[in-house]
Amino acid sequence: MGKPLSDMTLEELWELFPIILTEHNESWNKWYAEEERRLSGILPSNDIKISHVGSTAIKDVWAKPIIDILVELPVSILMESVKIVLVQNGYICMSEQANRKSFNKGYTSEGFAKKVFHLHLRYEGDNDELYFRDYLNDNPLLAKQYEELKLSLWEKFEHDRDGYTCAKACFVAEQTAKAKKYYGNKYERG
Repeated sequence: MGKPLSDMTLEELWELFPIILTEHNESWNKWYAEEERRLSGILPSNDIKISHVGSTAIKDVWAKPIIDILVELPVSILMESVKIVLVQNGYICMSEQANRKSFNKGYTSEGFAKKVFHLHLRYEGDNDELYFRDYLNDNPLLAKQYEELKLSLWEKFEHDRDGYTCAKACFVAEQTAKAKKYYGNKYERG
């Protein structure tokens, strides 16, 4: 058995969990649907919105085989109470801010499990990822540009997740801004 994840340096974690891109896999939608059902069964309210985001939710693009899930809470639910439920159900809290928490599931001391999830816990309306996902799905040429960008960064940032994310940030921000202008208030609760 390997060293516990909690005892590893960031560099050791990046070495154990490199950036890996694979061709789009239709199984990703199934993995998301299974995890969404599971989350719906453990989360404390029917008013919580669960969405498949990230590159695995964009049609026909290469992606890290990690399912990104956005969980939007109504402001009436304390984020800390949802954190407790998620941790009790196998998620590891990786980062916390006042109104944002990020969780991972499927990371082991031996490397990635077969199914890996990143869960982004937010309050409703903090959902730029939905706009980006839909805009790229509605604009396949932009989706391919994003894929090409990611493929061009893969080798350089294979063991530097922060660098990889930062190198994509301008493209993501630019397309998200266009998407919000195009879709308007699509994701605001009525």
